[in-house]
Amino acid sequence: ELHRYPSSDHAALRAAIAETWGLDSSRIVCAVGSGEILNFLCQAYVGPGDEVIHTQHGFALYRIYTLAAGGTPVEVDETHRVVDVDKILTACTDRTRLVFLANPANPSGTMLPEAELARLAQGLPPQAVLVLDGAYAEYADGYDGGVALAKAHENVVITRTFSKIYGLSALRVGWAYAPQDMVDVMNRIRGPFNLSSAALAAAEAAVRDTDHLETCRRENAKWRDWMAKELAALGVPSDPSFANFILARFADEDQALRCDRHLQSRGLIVRRVGGYGFPNALRITVGDEAACRRVVAAVAEFVEGEA
Repeated sequence: ELHRYPSSDHAALRAAIAETWGLDSSRIVCAVGSGEILNFLCQAYVGPGDEVIHTQHGFALYRIYTLAAGGTPVEVDETHRVVDVDKILTACTDRTRLVFLANPANPSGTMLPEAELARLAQGLPPQAVLVLDGAYAEYADGYDGGVALAKAHENVVITRTFSKIYGLSALRVGWAYAPQDMVDVMNRIRGPFNLSSAALAAAEAAVRDTDHLETCRRENAKWRDWMAKELAALGVPSDPSFANFILARFADEDQALRCDRHLQSRGLIVRRVGGYGFPNALRITVGDEAACRRVVAAVAEFVEGEA
């Protein structure tokens, strides 16, 4: 049916998301990845004189979309690579419009407990909205991605993506759950055919396949924890991660770059994260068993060569 224009209201996908996560479908808006949701929010609620808070190692698009809307990004320090609620609340002013927060965080993989998220939502000034970026939420066992918080508070928006645990990065599908008035505003900004029929169909099938999601969550946790433990034994530590990657820390930037080059020589590509404030680290995605074992073997080779 690719000769026909796609659905403009995304009703079938919104219904599938609502059924899976126990949500009201009228409060769901779908977009080209969760990144487009972030852009909608900045377009709709941020302008000159407005401030948008993001944390020290937060997703680069928070700052980019804020600047594109004419707003002022406000960076708040983290504490030992973990978001600090008190520091965020201290940074808030009467000009704060949005607070962007990824939970679990990228690229650190660290996570705030739900009680801290609730304290943050309750402590924000009345005009500010907490945007919980849940790109990696499904990997955190027992975490609802902020669903309960969004149901309980009128100043919370949660975003999700099909690019991570569902493995549909190339199709670019994301969604948000937000107060009804904010959904109405975002739908007025959203292009009517922002998602293709193929993307909508694939996302609907994926969100209904909860057995596959649980399998991915379980396998990711198993090999993430194994890889972190093995690398730590080699002298390459990382914080406990709740996502599908670990942030492997080295002695300094030069050592991280040398290890990256060694991994590339073995056909392994990881992510340099100097631009996110971690010049001495590499973000390593969790693959299947074979991939994780190859990474650990290659890092062990590197460490032995450095001795």
